[in-house]
Amino acid sequence: MTLFDDGLSPQRASAPLAVRMRPRTIDEVIGQGGVLQAGSPLRTMLEGSDHCVSVILWGPPGTGKTTLASLVSLASGRTFTQLSAVTAGVKDVREVIDTARDQLAMHGRGTVLFIDEVHRFSKSQQDALLPAVENGWVTLVAATTENPSFSVIAPLLSRSVVITLQPLTEPDLEVLIRRAVSDPRGLGDRVTISDEAVVALARMSIGDARRALTALEAASAPLLPGGGGVLELENIEQAVQHVALRYDKDGDQHYDVISAFIKSVRGSDVDAALHYLARMLEAGEDPRFVARRLMILASEDIGMADSSVLQTAVAAATAVALVGMPEAQIILAHATIHAALAPKSNAVVLGIGAATGDVQRGVVGSVPPWLRDAHYPGAAALGHGQTYIYPHDLPGGVAEQQYLPDILLESHYYRPTTHGAEAHWAQVAARLEQARRGEPAG
Repeated sequence: MTLFDDGLSPQRASAPLAVRMRPRTIDEVIGQGGVLQAGSPLRTMLEGSDHCVSVILWGPPGTGKTTLASLVSLASGRTFTQLSAVTAGVKDVREVIDTARDQLAMHGRGTVLFIDEVHRFSKSQQDALLPAVENGWVTLVAATTENPSFSVIAPLLSRSVVITLQPLTEPDLEVLIRRAVSDPRGLGDRVTISDEAVVALARMSIGDARRALTALEAASAPLLPGGGGVLELENIEQAVQHVALRYDKDGDQHYDVISAFIKSVRGSDVDAALHYLARMLEAGEDPRFVARRLMILASEDIGMADSSVLQTAVAAATAVALVGMPEAQIILAHATIHAALAPKSNAVVLGIGAATGDVQRGVVGSVPPWLRDAHYPGAAALGHGQTYIYPHDLPGGVAEQQYLPDILLESHYYRPTTHGAEAHWAQVAARLEQARRGEPAG
């Protein structure tokens, strides 16, 4: 299958605008200057080098992955074969490889195998590619929107060059939009577009060339029959209606945005926290997931500095489950604002981390005899619980008594900060330790 076997030839007038405007040469490629600089592996391949390495193109949608793969094929004179990881199986992969190997052996012509959405391939499907890549039967150009370190098997990664593509900048998209309006392959100047509309469309496209051209085509469609119309801002807004955020709930953007959300709350930037919250919810994130993260964050990053944040987060999670969207966004915003503005402390997570570390290293010691279970026959004979002092029998409610094993007597896991309410709890912890040790109050 070649790039245009699906009928989407750029020469076909009815092909989508994004297909018709696909770059035909490296000089028409917009953006990606970093990976196309002189001497780079991709630039060398695009300039027709006989030696082509397999590459993995990693980047968000609309950054030119399919275009670059087809240009590599054209520049090198190799056959272009395309598979979609969404529909292809191991059998399809092996058939393509067998054909490529036979063509190379009989005619000396190589094959560029373009696999779109390679992260959707299973391990066995990716394994099937290894002999062809290692023996040079195909030049693999694999495209993925997911981090290949997590989605591509290590043997395939080690045999390929990973090239990271960036979202197009707004100036890049403005150039693309103006070119599509004037180019005979595009709208051929049958309409014009205002500067305000160009800027707005570039901004709404969020770095995605395909999205920009699709929206431009939709906005211009009503004006094309008569010709001579002007695309204004309102035409663009009607065509786009809503900016579709780039956010895959199972992919990188999911983890990137939730990470930014948590770090913004931790960093006490309430505006940034609300921004990332809105991005998640507008993109369709499950509000219950956000509520769970807020509950964890309340103890991990705030803790005893303001224990009421955990109460707010738990209440928010309950309310979100009862109310649902869209009103749940108000409840989550309430909890987010409280968490972002609260004093911060990680003493809770450091405390349990230190205690767990000792346990995992085997630093545990024996439970003091007076703390051991004494509710069974024979316990008294073993001395279990015999000298235990019941704190409630004492005026201050605190007994002069050892609780930690001997080996851990000097251990201090909870080290309170002086932030917020934790300053008070630091004083309480110190006073209680003095009482347990029988030391006079300082």
